[in-house]
This record gives sequence, structure tokens and C-alpha cells, in this order.
Amino acid sequence: MFKSLLLFSAAILFAVTPSTLLCATPQDTAPPAPATATKNPVKPTAEGLAKAKITFRNDCAMCHGDNGDGKSDLATSMDLKLDDWTNPATLANVDDQVLFNTIRNGKDKMPSEDPGRAKDNDVWNLIHYIRNFSKSGNGNGVVGK
Repeated sequence: MFKSLLLFSAAILFAVTPSTLLCATPQDTAPPAPATATKNPVKPTAEGLAKAKITFRNDCAMCHGDNGDGKSDLATSMDLKLDDWTNPATLANVDDQVLFNTIRNGKDKMPSEDPGRAKDNDVWNLIHYIRNFSKSGNGNGVVGK
């Protein structure tokens, strides 16, 4: 009796479910393509960079290294080959929006930066901070300090 009821329920559900839900195509289920060629809308400030420094130390440095060189014990133990952001050429041709999308959504083994932990402006400030690694040469992400 129970099996009959389950089969009948499944048949009814199948009959009333729109065919578009049952036959989703890749474009229906794929996430939207990330926007490209967007400049960082946040102007760097001392306060914003100071907050980004804290975010970087708490969420990023364990893999990317304290100075952004991509050489950390965790990265080595996970066999990760991370970019060296202290090299000016590394991010020279990487758009800010690409960095934003990578931080916000994650990539490969890198987890996403949840909006509850970092608002969009925090992520944009983090991008300024990361870009400063190649300018500062001192590992603190702030030019001249």
C-alpha cells in the first residue's frame, strides 16, 4: 500500500511539474558570468587599508603569506602554488573585478569571503591592500610604512 501511494504521489508530482524544471539546460543552471573590466570603486584610505590589513591577516595570510608572496607553511603542506603578489608583474594585468569575484566567490581550494564577514567595500579595500604588496616591499601592504 505504501509503495503504491509513493508511486502515485511521484506520478502526480511529475505531471504537474513544469518541464523547464525537469529539463534544465546548462545555461539555466550555470552561475552568471562575472562582470569584467570594473575599476575599484573604493578610494584607498588609511582607515580602509588598516581594516583590510586585519582581514588579510585573519583570512588570507595563512595561505598567501604575511607579505603576499604566496609562501606559507599551510600552502606548502597543501601543495598550493600561489602567486607572488610582491612581484609587480603578477597582478599588473588582472582586473579589479576579477580579484573581487575571486575573493567573494573563492577559487579552487580557496574559500569564499562571505558577505557576512566582509562587506563589498571591505573586499574592495582588501584589493587595494593586496595590490600594495608589490609597491611596498615591506610586507605590510601600505606604501611607505
